[in-house]
Amino acid sequence: MTGDRIASDAVTSHRARLVRSGGTRLPAVAVPEAAGVAVGDRIRLVLDGSVRHARVERGGDGPVVRGAYDTGGDLAVIDGRDDSVSPADVPNRLVEWCRDHDRKRGDAVALDEIDAGFHYGLRAPGERAVYGILGRPDRGLQDIARDLDG
Repeated sequence: MTGDRIASDAVTSHRARLVRSGGTRLPAVAVPEAAGVAVGDRIRLVLDGSVRHARVERGGDGPVVRGAYDTGGDLAVIDGRDDSVSPADVPNRLVEWCRDHDRKRGDAVALDEIDAGFHYGLRAPGERAVYGILGRPDRGLQDIARDLDG
């Protein structure tokens, strides 16, 4: 991460809504089409100043983010590609964020576009956030990771 920072009022913010995550009662972020992500994208999602890893998935009405995790390796556990740890042992920081901010299904959230298709921030409407600017991963490393993912 570089030393550059940007405030939420200086980036494009998308109005998003919390929805139910599939058959569970867990919250998910319904990602607006204008946010510049596609199903299958892996993004960085900032929650209360901490950078998390998330994947954009297909939801009932469009793309959703069902979870935010501490590492990309946590996504491998959630995806079932790493069975050395149980998914129940991997904390879903999105669920924690919703609980900490008293946000529930149907509530609006602001999805801040820091670097389209890669880096976003989530905050309650009306709140202000300051984000650190992340450098994108090296293309060669991304290709290697994609090959490993299959």
